[in-house]
Amino acid sequence: MKGIVFTEFLGFVANRYGEDAVDDIIEACTLPSGGAYTAVGTYDHAEIVALCNALAEHTGESVTDLVKSFGVQLSGAFARGYPEFFGRCSHLFDFLESIEGHIHVEVRKLYPDAELPTFTIHERSASRLVMDYRSTRRLGTLAEGLIAGSAQRFGVEARVRSEPLDDGDGQAVRFIVDLA
Repeated sequence: MKGIVFTEFLGFVANRYGEDAVDDIIEACTLPSGGAYTAVGTYDHAEIVALCNALAEHTGESVTDLVKSFGVQLSGAFARGYPEFFGRCSHLFDFLESIEGHIHVEVRKLYPDAELPTFTIHERSASRLVMDYRSTRRLGTLAEGLIAGSAQRFGVEARVRSEPLDDGDGQAVRFIVDLA
């Protein structure tokens, strides 16, 4: 997993809970990296899972709520870091449809070793988009937060629901995005 996810996560923790919380969750985990990340590095995704679990333990909040909130913030970091991906679309649904066919293609050019989830669009109308997420990393909750954050970037109110799908090779989630 790319280091930007880790550096943004630690920034999220520091902004929301303070620098001491960052130190506490890193110390609570046994991390191969030692908790030292660079935005361009590559790290085992199990480290972000461990950090999220440690943060939930530290704060008493649910992992699901924390990861969704982080996904919303991460969306903002992606929008700042890669404005061309957001700027080429004028509508949230166009952006979400561009993930697989454009954004992930460009990411693979920059990072050929990137293990990206897949997104498949099943339905689109003026007010609803239905898409499936599949990943061996089981980060559907993060993807849900990223979708919600993207809706904010496009200035639309969206209700994002998720439904687990049966998939033996990882995690598959169906997202239903309804515009208000």
